Amino acid sequence: MIPVGDKLVLSLWGKDDFAEELGYEPVLGQPPFTLAHNVATPEGVDEILAGVREIGAGVFDAVQRDWGGYSGYFADPDGFRWEIAYNPGPVGDSVLP
Repeated sequence: MIPVGDKLVLSLWGKDDFAEELGYEPVLGQPPFTLAHNVATPEGVDEILAGVREIGAGVFDAVQRDWGGYSGYFADPDGFRWEIAYNPGPVGDSVLP
């Protein structure tokens, strides 16, 4: 994880780690990256994903992650994967107000 700006972190993943995190391997025609929005609590993750589900997006429910956080994903209309994440570590602290 590389700080690249104020409250902005670039996280680089290997292909196998990407597949493990998202539950599938990148496929041709689908962007092989995700965008993430960090929130202050696990409950915040669930609230945002519930709102996204309400407007009809396909949501991958949040789960407790091996790295200690809690996150889930959804795809926007263009197919980009968004992660809604609670990260209790220093990286999470660096991106929250």
